[in-house]
Amino acid sequence: MSVANSLIAELRALGDAQKAAEMAAYHKTAREFLGLSTETLEMMSREQRRSLSLEARCDLAQALWESDIHEARIYAAKLLSQARIRPDDSPVWQMIAAWAQEFDSWALADHASIAGGKRLIADPRRLDDVEDWTVSHNMWTRRAALVMTLPWARLAHPKPDDMAIRARVLGWAAGYVHDRDRFIQKAIAWWLRDLSRRDPQAVCVFLEGPGSTLSASAKREARRLITHS
Repeated sequence: MSVANSLIAELRALGDAQKAAEMAAYHKTAREFLGLSTETLEMMSREQRRSLSLEARCDLAQALWESDIHEARIYAAKLLSQARIRPDDSPVWQMIAAWAQEFDSWALADHASIAGGKRLIADPRRLDDVEDWTVSHNMWTRRAALVMTLPWARLAHPKPDDMAIRARVLGWAAGYVHDRDRFIQKAIAWWLRDLSRRDPQAVCVFLEGPGSTLSASAKREARRLITHS
């Protein structure tokens, strides 16, 4: 039995059928759910991040993703959620970028985006790849362009290059404002809310300019930390 199949069997044995049914109903996707908590997946994957070689982790992560099981895909993302990966020209970014084209739910997209965001911080030149996602036919891929770049909204002491990246991503967000999908509107609000901790003025300028036609709920969320600061 392969490492991936052995691990999937272990995950199945730990699953909860009732919780799996509840998760399937909530996420509304056709894939299989096992009913495992994110905390369990994090605990199990943490040890393999330490013990497996990078090549072995990449192989395992790809096999888990291809299983199309919800928890296995989250596990795959967690195997690659590491700030420092050596060598960083390994297939990790290419794998995550390929996964992004298949995103179809917020849970999988957000977990994979945590791993992807670390690779973007490691090499911001990869933002050129992400910019192509902003015109994808897949809403979840477009949304991932904002979610994966959240680390720049959260930087406490941005350098000039970081400020340029913030402006670049805000330009992407401006192009999304007209999209009334609630997940897109929430992603814009999320980026602005996190940025407001560091640069409330930039958020106010955005909301008074290109963001003036955001949904009312997105505007409220974007301003939430400014209002209560």
